[in-house]
Amino acid sequence: MKRFIQGEHRGQNTLLPEGFDDHVSDTNPVRVVDVFVDELELVKLGFEGVIPAGTGRPAYHSAILLKIYIYGYLNRIQSSRRLG
Repeated sequence: MKRFIQGEHRGQNTLLPEGFDDHVSDTNPVRVVDVFVDELELVKLGFEGVIPAGTGRPAYHSAILLKIYIYGYLNRIQSSRRLG
């Protein structure tokens, strides 16, 4: 995922005393969403922006945005403002 905006690694302990994975249970549906979207071939599915542009400000990767959208759908969050 070159030339995309990168977040912090989930195992990094910069914001909280424990890692982020310690706060999300193993049975949480967000883990299934994460694995499911990572296995998709977004280019073949017709997603735009999977291949980053060489100029301009880096975008968020389409996989990350799809994960957030599916999470919102599963939790009945219709507003993108509430997701952010």
